[in-house]
Amino acid sequence: MVLNCPTWRLRKNQRPPGRSDWLTWLLIGGRGSGKTLAGSTWVHYLATGMRPAASVPTEPIALIGETIHEVREVMIDGPSGIRQVAAFERPVYEASRRRLVWPNGCVARAFSAHDPESLRGPQFSVAWADELGKYPNAQQVWDMLQFGLRLGSWPRQMVTTTPRPTKLLRSIMDDPHTCVSHMPTSENAANLASPFLAAMNKQYGGTRLGRQELEGEYLEEREGALWSSKLLDQSRSKNAPTLKRIVVAVDPPVTSKSTSDACGIIAAGLADDGKILVLGDHSLKSVSPSRWARKVCEAYHHHGADTVIAETNQGGELVPTMIRNIDPSVHVTSVHARKSKYMRAEPVSLLYEQGRVSHLGTHAELEDEMCNFDPSGLASGHSPDRVDALVWAIAALVGDGSIKPKIRPI
Repeated sequence: MVLNCPTWRLRKNQRPPGRSDWLTWLLIGGRGSGKTLAGSTWVHYLATGMRPAASVPTEPIALIGETIHEVREVMIDGPSGIRQVAAFERPVYEASRRRLVWPNGCVARAFSAHDPESLRGPQFSVAWADELGKYPNAQQVWDMLQFGLRLGSWPRQMVTTTPRPTKLLRSIMDDPHTCVSHMPTSENAANLASPFLAAMNKQYGGTRLGRQELEGEYLEEREGALWSSKLLDQSRSKNAPTLKRIVVAVDPPVTSKSTSDACGIIAAGLADDGKILVLGDHSLKSVSPSRWARKVCEAYHHHGADTVIAETNQGGELVPTMIRNIDPSVHVTSVHARKSKYMRAEPVSLLYEQGRVSHLGTHAELEDEMCNFDPSGLASGHSPDRVDALVWAIAALVGDGSIKPKIRPI
């Protein structure tokens, strides 16, 4: 059998999910990772009836982009668009009717995300939405599409997008009928200019923006959070200055069950110019007290710290006792919280805004937690243990557990 589109060109993550009960295929990828090729090949494969155990969709296919121009220039006529992957039975685009017609009669209609009402009325058996993360009125567009996707024996849709931390994308990911594929830009290196990858990695490698745009990672970032991706990427250092003091702070969990919160373990240092550098995140999850206590001791010696800052609210003297039992040479300073985690974290976030705190390299899990932490806590409902350990470490370095950021100008 001769295929009507070059499926042999596709990598594993560019091919449809193997399970048979999916309604949405969400392909999240970095810039230039090959998302468009996957989407256009899938649509053409269905339209020409070459998908195993699938008949030619006689009802229209929906092609949705941010604008009609992007539907045509990227999804249809782009370098990886539908007409480019169609080695045989190439469809014709009828601009006046905004539709793509295959020789066998199958039709795909183009829709703009700027006009969600245009999706009210038409009905489909297949849909492809490209770059959903940047749609205006994204929720309305998605809702209208769901009402129209009602024909055929197996209505289904594909979403190709660079990840954006939106409620809609999160809800699609959490839907049990969604299959999610991830593709970093590096997977498609053979088809990209090597200077491009080198330049992107040099400029954005290790940043949250790079993780999103190059690695294709979905990074939670809540409106109202104390930190943002932009702020953290501006607060990054590639080299460690001479430090006159280093501490390791620990925020212990109450239990060591698999569902327990993490044990936050953060190392930070104070430079001669008064700036603070976050050196490492050594946090552990679902481990026994002896395991995290040993990790604290290892971090203490690894960074050459002068003390361990141990919160005693939940564990009492457990933390100092565990650490001293493992390594009596480790100096421990006990602290007790009198304010909520959020209230303690607020002045620390202000220090970041003032450029007085930076991160040595990237601490992905810590930074994800920071950008997800608002007055209600974390979206997951778990305790922000990494953030809390960070706050204790910075508080100790600023001076005697009290943080005195500069006053904002009025």
